[in-house]
Order: sequence, then C-alpha cells, then structure tokens
Amino acid sequence: MTKQPTTGFRPTHVVPPNGMPAWEAPDPARPTVPLDGLLPVVLVERLGDWAHIRCANGWAAWVDGRHLVAVPQDPPVGDGPPAGTADARPLLARAEQALADYRSAVEALAAGGLDGQSFGDRTRGLRIGVVVDGESMWVYDPDEGRWLYGDGRQLHTYATDGSVPGEGPGHAPTRHVAPKGEL
Repeated sequence: MTKQPTTGFRPTHVVPPNGMPAWEAPDPARPTVPLDGLLPVVLVERLGDWAHIRCANGWAAWVDGRHLVAVPQDPPVGDGPPAGTADARPLLARAEQALADYRSAVEALAAGGLDGQSFGDRTRGLRIGVVVDGESMWVYDPDEGRWLYGDGRQLHTYATDGSVPGEGPGHAPTRHVAPKGEL
C-alpha cells in the first residue's frame, strides 16, 4: 500500500465483512497487507475488475473491486428550497413496467426465442433505475434524463444525465479505465 495525503475523506465503499486481500499494484504478484472487514474506503479508480482505493489514514491499495460494498450517499443540499414533484408513484409504475419488459426479453432470450440481435432490438431504449435504501429512494426519470431523490413524501431532482449521482463536492471522482488484464 502507498500512503497519500487525505483531505475531506468521505467513504464511497466499505470492505466486505470478512475483509479482503490487497495489492500494491494491479498485479497478483504484488500482494500487501489484507484489509480489515467493514473498513471504509474511497474508490479512486477502476481498471477492469481492479479497484484502486484510499483509506481514511491515507493508505492506498488495489483490490478486487467486484467485492467492495457501496455506501449510499446522502442527496446534495441546495441553497434554497428544492423544486420537487409531489408523487413518486407514476415513476415507480413506469420503472416497474420497464423492468417487466426487460425480464420478458431476458426470458425469451434464455428460452431460445430471441437471438442477440433481436434481444438488443427489443431492449433498445429501455432505461431503468431505482435504488431503495430504507425510507430513501433514488429513481431515474428517462423522459427528463434525471435522477430524483425521494423520502416517501416528495421527489427532488438529484442529478441529470450531465452529472453522475453521488459524484459531486465531497465525493471522490471515479475514473473508469479500459481493462488491461484480469484480476
């Protein structure tokens, strides 16, 4: 692991409960000290299945990113009262129908009733996004190209297609890199 300075540490993930191995570089031949379970980390970069993480004390390492557990982020706080929509039910119903349409296409593909091209044609344009964490909910509105945050009473715009949910001030940017090897 390498040590880097930390400022404004806000974890994006935690290590799985049983801990996990870590490496100095995205190379299985260069292991380092394993990480303790439930250790909070920031995902700095991805390289295929490899994830470069940073710990609160400044230590950084590479891990198998497929096993990191994402930490839900609070919605951003604006300067004024948020403009919201009153009812989440229509968006939830649309997401439910889109998921049913996708599931139907997956079942047809698995049963051999569709080939890859037909599956792609049937699912083209489907965009679904719903995350529920207790009373908090994030739902994607494909017509408006935006994510909305809801608390069960009201929805507020959280991010638009021009931004990525959870990557604003106080969040570590994630740079996605084309895979160069297997973990």
